[in-house]
Amino acid sequence: MIITSKSNSTVKEIASLKDKKFRKKSGTFVVEGYKMVNEAIRSGKEIRLLVATEEAVKRFEEYNLKTLTVTDEVFSFLSDAVTPQGVLAVLKEEQKSPIKPTKPSVLLDGVSDPGNMGTIIRTCAAVGVEDVYLVDCCDPFSPKAVRSSMSGIFFVNLYFLKREEVKTVMGDTPIIVADMNGENVFTFNPPNEYCLVIGNEANGVSNEIEEIATHTVKIPMKQTSESLNAGISLAVTLYELTEGKGKSLI
Repeated sequence: MIITSKSNSTVKEIASLKDKKFRKKSGTFVVEGYKMVNEAIRSGKEIRLLVATEEAVKRFEEYNLKTLTVTDEVFSFLSDAVTPQGVLAVLKEEQKSPIKPTKPSVLLDGVSDPGNMGTIIRTCAAVGVEDVYLVDCCDPFSPKAVRSSMSGIFFVNLYFLKREEVKTVMGDTPIIVADMNGENVFTFNPPNEYCLVIGNEANGVSNEIEEIATHTVKIPMKQTSESLNAGISLAVTLYELTEGKGKSLI
């Protein structure tokens, strides 16, 4: 059966997942496009429902997934993409209790832009950082953040923390804060284990996190440049701390 109405109860439920309130209530989120849906399947994620047009659904018949087939018009209503590919999947959010990292990790302190969030998750997955801690950040499961992560969200562990919990969870893990007043990251010799902190796009790292930092590093820039965007700062710093220091996680 092909669903032709936007008023269908399941269609309306999926459409509601564009809103954080409903994602949180249902414990699910949406990934869209052939590549991301395939990556979700291959990485063993729990797919609650596959939604596809009559043409697109043919590519996923071998997986025996619970499927809702819809018209192109209905899919366009559900899609968050500029150019819909005709397939999306509803996935279960994986909620994990915060644990102390045992190798290099990243903490995001107030990152508020979904594009930056997705880029950072994508970079962490590429570098080999598996543990990402989120403190007062935007929702990593929003459509824009998920899309920007380019499947990276399937390969990292996301832990949600309150600022007052960070010190307890991190224990004796060295905390490296990225800040313009720090030591040149290209001459800095990092410890084998650490947590790299990236702060809010406008206000930087919070006072609470700065107080427990053991190191501060910066990316040197010309005086005419005020700062780099959070996603780029993370990428440059993290690659230097790993690949640049011969401490590859890949």
